Amino acid sequence: MSDDYLVVGAGRMGGALISGWLSAKGGAISAQQLLIVEPKPQGAAKAAIEAGARHIDPTKDAEAFSQVGTVLLAIKPQAVADIAPVIAPHLPAGALVISILAGTSIKELSDLFPAQNIIRAMPNTPAAVGAGITAFTCTENVSAAQKRTAQKLLAVGGAVHEVESEHLIDVVTAVSGSGPAYVFHMAEALEAAAIKIGLPEEIAPQFARQTIIGAAALLEGSDRPANELRQAVTSPNGTTQAALDILMPNLPALMRDTVKAALTRAKELARGKGA
Repeated sequence: MSDDYLVVGAGRMGGALISGWLSAKGGAISAQQLLIVEPKPQGAAKAAIEAGARHIDPTKDAEAFSQVGTVLLAIKPQAVADIAPVIAPHLPAGALVISILAGTSIKELSDLFPAQNIIRAMPNTPAAVGAGITAFTCTENVSAAQKRTAQKLLAVGGAVHEVESEHLIDVVTAVSGSGPAYVFHMAEALEAAAIKIGLPEEIAPQFARQTIIGAAALLEGSDRPANELRQAVTSPNGTTQAALDILMPNLPALMRDTVKAALTRAKELARGKGA
């Protein structure tokens, strides 16, 4: 088994990881070590191929997979059942397969790649700019060296944490996987409210977006918990307190229902319902 790396699917997330691996900052692997399966390479995948990565047609170049030590699955979940039988028989036994496919269980992956070692990971979209967070869990046959490889590869997208069980991957999906959409909707709602009370439409988006960006930067740059940062902004009987008197009684329950709905759906997808 060599040190070649195979990426199956080089869209937004796969492409972002490729870019991070090949960058001077990431420096995880070289372009010459990389094989890419992607029908129409664009962006980072195209740049990687121009830098020396190999663009592979799995129906014609399957012998190239015999030298692969690590695979990243970054395709649409519904496509894995079609592509895996083309790839898996040609991979070395014991090769590492890292899946970032939502709703695709370790059992499904192990059935598709029976001779390989499986890591299931869940990054979120901020990983595309190196500001994400990824959880992963692995089968018992994954070696310590393979685990370090996965952590190195996933770390170009941000923080990486191993979790004890696959159940927690579904929990992470509901919190951080779907979580950016909750924040984006908060920006939408804040923008709409700003316009409603009189802020001009041409500047309301900037104020809403930058408020959230700035608050996130404060949260990242401080060791203080979120509740202390909230309290620091909130003067007794002031404008923020008046606003929070409306928001705080409702938001915690709404957020619990939100992540619970996402968790329920993640479990349904893992069981193959409504995929």
